[in-house]
Amino acid sequence: MSMFCYQCQETAKGTGCTIAGACGKKEDLANMQDLLIFVLKGVSIYATKARELGIENEKVNKLVFEGLFMTITNANFDKDRFIEIIREALKIREEIKVSLIKAGGLISKNIHESATWKGNTVEEFEEKNTSIGVLATENEDVRSLRELVIIGVKGIAAYAEHAFNLKFEDNSVYAFMQKALADTTNDDLSVDDLVALVLETGKYGVEVMALLDKANTTTYGNPEITKVNIGVSNKPGILISGHDLRDMEDLLIQTEGTGIDVYTHGEMLPANYYPAFKKYSNFIGNYGNSWWLQKEEFETFNGPILFTTNCIVPPKKDATYADKIFTTGSSGYPGSKHIPERKEGGRKDFSEIIELAKTCKSPVEIEKGEIVGGFAHHQVIQLADKIVDAVKSGAIKKFFVMAGCDGRHKSRNYYTEFAEKLPKDTIILTAGCAKFRYNKLHLGDIGGIPRVLDAGQCNDSYSLVVIALKLKEVFGLENINDLPIAYNIAWYEQKAVIVLLALLYLGVKDIHLGPTLPAFLSPNVAKVLIENFGIAGIGDVEEDIEMFMN
Repeated sequence: MSMFCYQCQETAKGTGCTIAGACGKKEDLANMQDLLIFVLKGVSIYATKARELGIENEKVNKLVFEGLFMTITNANFDKDRFIEIIREALKIREEIKVSLIKAGGLISKNIHESATWKGNTVEEFEEKNTSIGVLATENEDVRSLRELVIIGVKGIAAYAEHAFNLKFEDNSVYAFMQKALADTTNDDLSVDDLVALVLETGKYGVEVMALLDKANTTTYGNPEITKVNIGVSNKPGILISGHDLRDMEDLLIQTEGTGIDVYTHGEMLPANYYPAFKKYSNFIGNYGNSWWLQKEEFETFNGPILFTTNCIVPPKKDATYADKIFTTGSSGYPGSKHIPERKEGGRKDFSEIIELAKTCKSPVEIEKGEIVGGFAHHQVIQLADKIVDAVKSGAIKKFFVMAGCDGRHKSRNYYTEFAEKLPKDTIILTAGCAKFRYNKLHLGDIGGIPRVLDAGQCNDSYSLVVIALKLKEVFGLENINDLPIAYNIAWYEQKAVIVLLALLYLGVKDIHLGPTLPAFLSPNVAKVLIENFGIAGIGDVEEDIEMFMN
C-alpha cells in the first residue's frame, strides 16, 4: 500500500485509494498531504497550549486554514507547493514552541509525536517514509471519529479562508480548528469525547458559514433572483472556476474595458446572483456544467481558465487548454502558472491571464438560454408570506433540501431522476454543485415560485438553514424536524461533510446521504449516526419518494 486516502465519495472500491487517488493525485502527493496534516497537528498542539497563556499567533491561524484547504479533494496537485508550505509550517512550529517555552508553558514529555517530530526537511520524511497517515490510528472507531473531525475541519478551513480574503475573521473559529486538530492526537479521549468533538465541529461549521455569509453579503450585497445567461458572446473570454468571490471581483475590475469577457464555471455560478457584479458589462454569464465535465467543456471555451479553489480535474496529456490553466489561492497544478497573493490593500495581478485571453478565439457556444438562481435566505424570506400561504393552501406539500456535491459516478443520475419524479406540489431547495443534476430541467413553478430554489455555493447551505429556522418560527413550531422538509443530500468532498455536521449540530434528523455513505465511517460510528440522528442512504427513486412523502 503506497498511500491511503478515503476522504472523498469516489474513493476506490468504497474503502480507500491505495495506489493513486480517484481524483488524480499520485502516491507522492498523497504522502505530502499526509505529512502536511501531520505537521499542522503539531503546530496546533503548541498553538493551543500557547493560546491558554494568551499568546495568539496570526501566522499560525493563516497557516492552518490555508494548509488544510490545500488538502481538500481536487484543490491542489502541485507537490512543490506542498513542500513549500510544509517547510513554512516546520519553522512556525518552532517559533510557537519557543514563544510557549519563554512564557513558562510546560510541554509534557508524552506530547504526541506530531508536535515533537525532529525532522526538519521534507526529504528526510520521504527517505524514512514515516507512517503518519490515516492508518496510524489502529482502533477503527477512534480512527473513524478522528477523521470525521479532521475532514469537517477541512471544510471549516475552506470557508474561513474565503471570509479571511474579504477581511472577516473570527478567532474562536481559528482556536477551535487548532484545538480540534490537537485533540485528534489525544489518546486519552474516549469514543464519547470524540463524538462530542464531532458535534462541536458542526457547531463551528454553522459559525464559519454564518461568518462567510456576512462577509459575502456585506461586501457584494444580498443575492437576488437572477436569470443567468448560459450562451456566449463573440469576444474572447476568461473562465473563472472555484469559489472565491474576492478573486472574481479582482478579475472583473481588471478586465473591464479590455475587450475580454468573463464567464463563471461550476461553483462560481452563484457569483451571477450578487448585485455588485452585475454592473460589469463584460460579465456574460455561466459557461458549462458541473466540475467533472471540464475536460470536454474547457476544450470548447478556447480561452484561459482561472481556478480559485477546487475542483481541478487533471487535463489529458493532449488537452489543448492545458497551457491555459492558471491557479491562485489554495489551488495548484504542476506546470500551471500560479497567481500569487494580493499585497495588503491591493489586488491580485491577472494581467498575464488577460493578455493571453486577447490572443484566443471566442468560446464555442455549447448551449443557449437562461437558468434562474439567487434564492439565498434574504431573498426567500422576502417571499415568506407567499410561501407560507402556498403551504397552508396545500399548493406546496413538501420541501426537499437537495444540497451538496456532484460527481462522476453514474449512480448520481439518481438525483436527476429524483428531481424529475418528485410530485409537482414540491419545492427543491439546493446549494452547491449538486444543482447541476437538475437546475436545467423544466420543472415549472408553484404560483410563481420556481420549483428549484438555488441558494448558491456549498457554503450557502447556511441559507437553507436560515430559511428552515424562519419557517419554523412562522409556523410556530418547537422542533425544526416538524417542518414539511426532507433532506436528500449528495456529497463528494469535505465541504459537504461540514454542512452535514452543521445540520446534525442543529438537531436536524433523518438526513439521507448518497450516493454512498462515507468510507471513513466505521460500522460502529455509522451505527451511532443512524441510531441517534436517523442518517440513511439512498435507494430506489420511486420508493424513496414514496417514503419521503409519507
